[in-house]
Formats: sequence, C-alpha cells, structure tokens
Amino acid sequence: MSGTPERTLRGQTLLITGCSRGIGLAIATRAARDGANIVMLAKTVEPNPRLPGTLGSAAAEVEAAGGRALPVATDIRDENAVAAAVRAAVERFGGIDILVNNASAINLTPTPATPMKRFDLMFGVNVRGTYACTQACLAELIRSAGAGRNTHILNMSPPLSLKPHWFAPHVAYTMAKYGMSMCTLGHAGEFRAQGIGVNSLWPRTAIATAALQMIPGIDLNKCRKPDILADAAWSILTRSARATTGNFFIDDEVLAAEGISDLDRYAVVPGTRDLIADFFLD
Repeated sequence: MSGTPERTLRGQTLLITGCSRGIGLAIATRAARDGANIVMLAKTVEPNPRLPGTLGSAAAEVEAAGGRALPVATDIRDENAVAAAVRAAVERFGGIDILVNNASAINLTPTPATPMKRFDLMFGVNVRGTYACTQACLAELIRSAGAGRNTHILNMSPPLSLKPHWFAPHVAYTMAKYGMSMCTLGHAGEFRAQGIGVNSLWPRTAIATAALQMIPGIDLNKCRKPDILADAAWSILTRSARATTGNFFIDDEVLAAEGISDLDRYAVVPGTRDLIADFFLD
C-alpha cells in the first residue's frame, strides 16, 4: 500500500531574487536542505559594512546546506540582465520550476519626504522587478508545468487592502508593495490554465533583517527570524500548484495548517510576547 507522497523540493530549480541575505537567503537555504538547485539573484557582490552578506557568501551557505547554487549578479530592474540570468539558469540546470519574487525596496516616508529617486527605486524593484522576472521566467515555468512538475510563483507581498490607514503614512511604499500583490492576483488567473500556482506570502510580525535594522526605532529583539517565512514558503511550494493558487498567505496561518502552533523558536528572543506587528494586517 502506498503512503502519502513525500513533500520535497529535491531536484527542483528555484530562481530567488534578493538572495544575498535575509528572507531570500533563508528561503534558499531551506530549499537547499532538500537538495534543490538555487539560482540566486542579487546586486551585492562586494562586502558592505551596513548590509552584511554578499552573493558569494550566500551561495556558500546554500552549498553547505546541501543545495546547488548558481549566483548571478543581477539588477532586476534591467530586463536584459534578468533575461541573461534566466539563460544562465537554463544552461546550468536545464530549466526553472519555481520563481520567488523576494527582492524589495522600502522607504517608510510621507509624500513630502519621499524623493522621486526613492519612489522610482521602490517601483523599479518591487513592481517592475517582480513583473520582469515573472515575464522572463514564464516560458520555462510553462515548460516545467507541462512536464508535470510542481510549478510555482511566490511573491513576498501583502494581502490587498484599500483601507486608508495602510496608505496615508507611506503612500509610495504601499503602492509599490501592493503592485507586487496585484501581480499575484492577475497572474494567478492568467496562468491558471497552464498549471502554475501563483501566491503571495507575508509575515504576521516584523522580521529581523538587515534592511529592517536600518529603519529608526525598530527593536529587532521584538521581531521574528526569517526562518518562519522560509518554513512557510517551503510549505506553500511543496503543495500542489494546481490546487494552490491565488492566495495571500500569512506565515503563521500557513504553519498552523501544518500543525505548527508553537512559534517561539522563530523569535529573535525566545519568550518575547510583545512582538512588533507587521504592516498591512488588520
């Protein structure tokens, strides 16, 4: 009698953006533990004292975790660079099964304090970058799904809401993050017939990353570690793509569905009860 099929990312090829540190690297190393191939896109190739981690050091972590890494220095705002990264992925691993649009730019400022350069950066990375990577990977994702593989796109973006309090304090950032979520909404419908699952994932609480550390007033000791999103992403990406699409998942709800209710291990400081709530969740 056959049992339940093993849920694993073994043998899958994932292309992950923003993969030199933080959430992107956590998702990559979790997949690597299954023996996945990881195509790692990021801009950081030289050490930066303000942002620890480079594409090279991240690739070494993926290899040490059991995966095969292909680091590709890429500015995802440049469609030619993205296309070159996809070609490199196909040449090295034979295709792409999963796209994780994780790269994001944040600037929590009101309109008078948001230079247009920062506005353009957020829209260039969050919206244009997500769309460009999806478009560039699409032919390979369709080929993967057509071969009967479990093909996903996962956008690290929040559930959509038109409540003014999510816009008023930082209109530009909110619009840029919701642009990623609108890709989820639209692409889930557009690619449903091809068997590609398209979903979003967002945290319940603030996540301790180098980028968050640069925001004044944030106490990282009241945050959770990126591992919670890595485990939640693994859960989504090992579900049936054809049966799992068009969802705006929250990390703790994903884990609860897996029977995981004790989340204390994900806290930066275990035992912390007054964790900082993330944006966009009422």
